[in-house]
Amino acid sequence: MKLKSRISVSISVIIVVSALCLWAGSSLAAVLESKLVVVTSYPKDLTGPFKKAFEAKHPGTTVEILQKKTSAGVKYIQETAQGNTSDLMWASAPDAFEVLKADGLLAKYTPVAEGIPEKIGSYPINDPDGYYIGFAGSGYGIMWNTRYLKAKKIPVPKEWADLKKPVYHNHVGMSAPSRSGTTHLTVETVLQGEGWDKGWATWKQMAGNFKMVTERSFGVPEGVNSGDFGIGIVIDFFGFSSKATGFPVDFVYPTVTTLVPANIAIVKAAPHPKAAAAFIEYLLSIEGQELLLDPAIRRLPVNPSTYAKAPEDFPNPFKDQSIGAAVKFDVGLSKDRYNIVNSLFDVMITYRREDLVNATEAIQKAEAALAEKSNPEAEALIKEARALVTAMPISEAEAVDKKFPGVFTSDVYKKRKKAGVKVPPRQAEIEEKWDSFTQANYAEAEAKAEQALKILK
Repeated sequence: MKLKSRISVSISVIIVVSALCLWAGSSLAAVLESKLVVVTSYPKDLTGPFKKAFEAKHPGTTVEILQKKTSAGVKYIQETAQGNTSDLMWASAPDAFEVLKADGLLAKYTPVAEGIPEKIGSYPINDPDGYYIGFAGSGYGIMWNTRYLKAKKIPVPKEWADLKKPVYHNHVGMSAPSRSGTTHLTVETVLQGEGWDKGWATWKQMAGNFKMVTERSFGVPEGVNSGDFGIGIVIDFFGFSSKATGFPVDFVYPTVTTLVPANIAIVKAAPHPKAAAAFIEYLLSIEGQELLLDPAIRRLPVNPSTYAKAPEDFPNPFKDQSIGAAVKFDVGLSKDRYNIVNSLFDVMITYRREDLVNATEAIQKAEAALAEKSNPEAEALIKEARALVTAMPISEAEAVDKKFPGVFTSDVYKKRKKAGVKVPPRQAEIEEKWDSFTQANYAEAEAKAEQALKILK
């Protein structure tokens, strides 16, 4: 009887404990709201696996993804602030989060996840003020189609300077920074790494070899994967994920690059704050960090221990300190001149790409002829042509001077998706001056290069 009593008591205890566990589990699930709204610039290849995993971990909570470009996401949160329905902003560009933070549209949050260091490279993983949190690392560089380059006998580019060379003419693709927050960071990285004038000269000399400027950032890896063009200027995970999913591509970080965290933040007055916090914690958990290594995602985790499960050739910024070491990215500077940099790129490159390509091709032909036949007059003309192409309509000091032009740092500013889009009069006046300057310079550069070529023939 005693044995039976003990067995009976033990069974009763097990039943009670099991019931308590079931109750606790259901209670934990119940503390989360039934919905979570995420504004993000990320593609479904990334958001889909995280949505599925989070919903499986928290049954009863449905994740709604609002997919928007980074700048459009910022604008959406700004415009809906009075009746906010969004919980999280999830994107790569830290300067976008700085804009929302400055507008008072983010809520502070301190993660409880362990094992994550303070920095990735030389950059803080989390906002020092606590308004946004880094969940992955991002670097910027060059991807290429290995078959394309081999077939056309084109060397593999390793540095930004390589893409200035004539051998890459009409083989390079890139998206516009005004349409992609990650592309903006790529442009800004070179400007900060090389300086305003030299950096812009690098961009214009590379852009002289562009086959196209794509409308979406995703259009660049798609173009390289398909062989529409051989080389793309991209954020690292585009190259890594394409390679991991079987495309004949590779990726390299140039020396002048940076490593910054991709971020997530809770929107101020979020309607589902508990679910928002739980999603952040999932991203930072071991399970969430390992999901970043999925072949379709391939992002750099911020938890160093995760790299033990990474592929052998996968970069580890916590071991390889050279990645991003050349540029200490200034997110405040990037934020202050965000719209001006984007508008300058569009005016000088996106909407004048054909003029720039023609001028560049003429210069390259003249330089090739000069290499075979010395002529001081032709050499001087080519030098003048190069200077015309790289000349800037405004200085670096003007770009951050709030008095010039205030319209680019105010609510009046309007992003142009196409050259012909109507913008406010003051903005239009300034951009038309830049365009006139640029168009005249490219035309004169092409004429001088052609003149030099005639002399050399």
